[in-house]
Amino acid sequence: MGYPTEFLDMAQITAKFGPWREMGLPLSAGDVVRVTDDTQMMLAVGEALMEAGIGDSGARGVRGADTAAALTPVSVEAALRKHFVSWLHDPDNNRAPGQTCLNACVALERGIPWQEATVINSKGCGANMRVTPVALIPGLSRGQRAGIAQLQAALTHGHPTALAASDLTAHATWLLAHGCSLGDLIPQLRTYAQESRGSYYGDWLGDLAARAGASDPAAYIAFGWDECLRALDTAASALRTKDADRDPSAAVGAGWVAEEALATALYSFLVVDGDARSAVMRASHSSGDSDSIAALAGAFAGAKHGVLFWPPEWREALEYEDRIGALAAAWDTV
Repeated sequence: MGYPTEFLDMAQITAKFGPWREMGLPLSAGDVVRVTDDTQMMLAVGEALMEAGIGDSGARGVRGADTAAALTPVSVEAALRKHFVSWLHDPDNNRAPGQTCLNACVALERGIPWQEATVINSKGCGANMRVTPVALIPGLSRGQRAGIAQLQAALTHGHPTALAASDLTAHATWLLAHGCSLGDLIPQLRTYAQESRGSYYGDWLGDLAARAGASDPAAYIAFGWDECLRALDTAASALRTKDADRDPSAAVGAGWVAEEALATALYSFLVVDGDARSAVMRASHSSGDSDSIAALAGAFAGAKHGVLFWPPEWREALEYEDRIGALAAAWDTV
């Protein structure tokens, strides 16, 4: 729903699609809703982790402790590299993909160390628009979940804020899937960010901080967490007025960079009291990076409410429904 509104201002969006509460599904030929590069890359991450999680334990490896044991820095990096390169050459990769992701994936295909392939100064939202599957894998420790979230970002986006925002986005999804109330969400995210400021996951990130020119890995990653904390404060401040009719990008940020995409998606989700359909429509009806904002707002809503909350006509029309369903089936612990 955010794809046709991306790059339009609010007057253009309203003229074309009407008020945000009246937005409908943008159906393509055959009554299919085409997803954007955000969902394509989310599938690449999810399918890479499902493949890496199988390890040597066969079909059992898609669940619980087997999955956690198989998801090591080596196995995760190899699977992500494979699936990112596959995405690069997919003929359906024609949905305005980000240049950072494209350039980094071209470099990854050459087989060079990923720390050399990444775009070291980029903190674009391509880092965290795809991270949400990490939060849904059962059996991971907090450190393992954080390491995987940061590594999947770092393969393409080497800026510390890209890593921190991806970790924080995954944690937001995890909190909502584990019963966090809407009122507690931003305070718990702030606590997590503050606790994470000095944690550089060297097992997962290797010498990335040194390649970025940082003499102290802890200071390198702390810079990213501090930017995320400021973005959370902006979202919290905007929510105090709670004007659901205000453009989320004007209220919080355009979302082209990782911490803004997270903060604006949180705002879009919380300003409508967590209602799933309203969150996606509000996020899509925004003047910034609407597809990425909506992808994250929809992920938060799905984590909170589950699949049955979505209208059947939305689920049935979705492109890649079979692939999304396969991921859900692999990690569904309910």
